[in-house]
Amino acid sequence: MELRNDEMEKLYAETFQSIEEGTILKGKILALRQDGVIVDIGYKSEGFIPIEEFTNQETASLEPGKHIDVFVERLEDSEGVIRLSKDRATKIKIWDNLELALRDGSPVQGRITGKTKGGLLVDISGVSAFLPGSQVDVKPIKDIDNLIGKKITFKVIKLNNKLSNVIVSRRAILEGEIQRKKGETLEKLKEGQLMKGVVKNITDYGVFVDLGGIDGLLHISDISWGRINHPSEFFAIGDEIEVLILKYDEEHEKVTLGYKQRKPDPWSIVDEKYPVGKRVKGKVVSITDYGAFIELEEGLEGLVHISEIDWLSRPKHPSKYLSIGETVETVVLKVDKEERRLSLSIKQIKPSPWEMVSQRYSVGQKISGKVKTITDFGVFVGLPEGVDGLIHISDLSWTKHIKHPSEIFRKGQKIEAVILGIEPDDEKMALGLKQIETDPWMHDIPERLKLGSEVNGKVLTITDFGIFVELEGGVEGLIYSSEIIKPASGKIEDVIKIGENISVRIIKIDCEERKIGLSMKNLKRVEE
Repeated sequence: MELRNDEMEKLYAETFQSIEEGTILKGKILALRQDGVIVDIGYKSEGFIPIEEFTNQETASLEPGKHIDVFVERLEDSEGVIRLSKDRATKIKIWDNLELALRDGSPVQGRITGKTKGGLLVDISGVSAFLPGSQVDVKPIKDIDNLIGKKITFKVIKLNNKLSNVIVSRRAILEGEIQRKKGETLEKLKEGQLMKGVVKNITDYGVFVDLGGIDGLLHISDISWGRINHPSEFFAIGDEIEVLILKYDEEHEKVTLGYKQRKPDPWSIVDEKYPVGKRVKGKVVSITDYGAFIELEEGLEGLVHISEIDWLSRPKHPSKYLSIGETVETVVLKVDKEERRLSLSIKQIKPSPWEMVSQRYSVGQKISGKVKTITDFGVFVGLPEGVDGLIHISDLSWTKHIKHPSEIFRKGQKIEAVILGIEPDDEKMALGLKQIETDPWMHDIPERLKLGSEVNGKVLTITDFGIFVELEGGVEGLIYSSEIIKPASGKIEDVIKIGENISVRIIKIDCEERKIGLSMKNLKRVEE
């Protein structure tokens, strides 16, 4: 049965009366043109969308038969073409989604595109939104530029369609996530339980660990059974660690954590595991002026005192022998379980040089060595075995009065000496320089110098108690102050100069005390 023309017009009118300007419809692409896209929306005329509304990527995916959402801007223009917009359809749908998200609190996704005064700009599928600085995170962010370009989930907190004003919050999403994690954490949080967490902050007194929405404090005293100077020696921010729940205050939501408690205290069996005399290997973890700390196992360290590093009587700084991270062998000297102290030795792994000295040398034997140290009281001479012998100032000369050893020695000088005594247990060796020659006070001096004889000598020193004079053969004598002929001025230096040769008379010879007394007055009286 065929319809008349008037019936056909009536049917078209009923079909298209629901299509109005300002509505969103589903259209089917009919054709692609260089200037736009032809779309069928079920109207008597075809619709047209300008090509400018499509990105290059969208244009590449367009094909006839594909359905898209369009906004009816104008039913028919002067050319009988329906003006459509893909952009306005998209934005209207986005606004509808934003309104829904504002009502029910559902999250939306957007990409941060840049900074603006007071916050950040966010693109939500083509709609520009504002993210206030206070809503970026739960805590202040130092470098906010790192967020630019990232796609992030937000919560819509304010919307004004007429003004196109959208305000979003990232902080609300993060707080919600924290509360969700906190609830899950609190359900399984029990004292004595092992839990994993992330190091959130490090202070001088401990570490704050995020257990999942709730923070726990790991005090510095609960980090290691051994010595610790600062928590940063063990942890860095962002580290994932396993901790033990020591205490949970449910009312105040305070959690106390332990790290060292995951393992037994190594000091509880230190005396059994490391008895005195046992050789053990460890890693150098710290070097100080007084020694080095050696880690034998996690939480257990021993000290090698500087005196136990080398057999030298005056060892060098510990850093000259050891370096951090080096593995060394030691022997246990002392264990104090109560004080948590362990004394170790490196030098006693090697034979004592004093044992070799006692075997190789004997009293009366001549040795040669180099001057290592010069002191007020004598000279230390180094031997090939690495030990030092001392020549006391009183053993430098039989006859000369030496004020300081530096008068006759210099550091590094090679000399010969005689061993006077060896004490291996006390690590001491006494040497003598004058003993290389025969004692002149026993034979030579009594034969050459007679009591009452007149002799010549060179003035060495002028003191308050007399004048020291060097006589023939290098022996010294003293002109007593009472035996000096003083000038009228009273100053001896006015008439007698150091280095001057003078005549004196011997008035006393004491070979046992090794002293010779001289006189100027006695010589004058005899002449008169």
